[in-house]
Amino acid sequence: MKKNNTVSLQEYNTFGVAASTPLFVEIKSSLALQEKLKDEAFKDALILGGGSNILFLADLSKPVIKISIPGIRIINETEQIAVVSAGAGVVWHDLVMWCVANNLGGIENLSLIPGLVGAAPIQNIGAYGVELSDVFFDAVCINRKTGESRIFNAEDCDFGYRDSAFKNDLKDAYVVTAVRLALTKKNHSLKTDYGNVNETLAQMGVTKPNIEDVAKAVVQIRTSKLPDPKKLGNAGSFFKNPIVPKGECARLLLQYPNMPHYHIDGAFDKIPAGWLIEQAGFKGLKKGKVGMHDKQALVLVNYGTSSGKLLWKHAKLVMEGVEKKFGISLEPEVNLIR
Repeated sequence: MKKNNTVSLQEYNTFGVAASTPLFVEIKSSLALQEKLKDEAFKDALILGGGSNILFLADLSKPVIKISIPGIRIINETEQIAVVSAGAGVVWHDLVMWCVANNLGGIENLSLIPGLVGAAPIQNIGAYGVELSDVFFDAVCINRKTGESRIFNAEDCDFGYRDSAFKNDLKDAYVVTAVRLALTKKNHSLKTDYGNVNETLAQMGVTKPNIEDVAKAVVQIRTSKLPDPKKLGNAGSFFKNPIVPKGECARLLLQYPNMPHYHIDGAFDKIPAGWLIEQAGFKGLKKGKVGMHDKQALVLVNYGTSSGKLLWKHAKLVMEGVEKKFGISLEPEVNLIR
């Protein structure tokens, strides 16, 4: 929608906050993207996917390129493994459901994560004990300056916890156009011991789960905890789960023996940010028309404000509260667009 020669971005971000751009274009192929990147008017454009991992803090002075490249297909396979290619504009959950329907295992735990495929390697999305990097084969990307196509393997991406080279050294240098995943065709390795997946499977009456069962359990868990962005503005988990040195975790356990924590490796443990936020008194707490969700403290919710600045103000209040109580600094998982 245009207003005063600008295009509204309110429908293109899941927080539903008001923001605008002077120029907007939707791209549905790699070739179209390469052509658009040659256009001087779009030289410094914001690349937008599903808008599920961003918070607009103000109107944009730069143009926006919306990536809507479609398509899911198997491009290579052996007796054990199938390599699935998905366009950057495919809805992530649609890809998960396609893979489950075709008995391809590895991403069932990532069911119902909001957003599009193109953002998956940038964020190294993860949930319930699985990360994209576990099944990542490669990604096809376009260099924003030269327009040339390049394939990035896992090593090139330098994956970390909710992190990749695309958020660091390669930030804004490339646009992801397709992601390829190596998924199992049989003998699937199920991961059900994270969170309450096993408990949910038991409640479902499932004793010998398959990938479809795991996907259904994850969907059930997420829908019971997380608000639907179409009904209540949010971007899913707003903060990363902090990873702390084991000594720091041990110190906190002396004071909070019931604190949930997960071993990462020999040196670090992960503590759920939602638990920290709840213990600091912010779960369900509303300030005007913003707040943390009453069922999942990790989710920052827009209850009606049109201002990204107000949402960010509340997020900073939460960060300060957790820092004061636990001495832990929370980091936003959501990208702040100024």
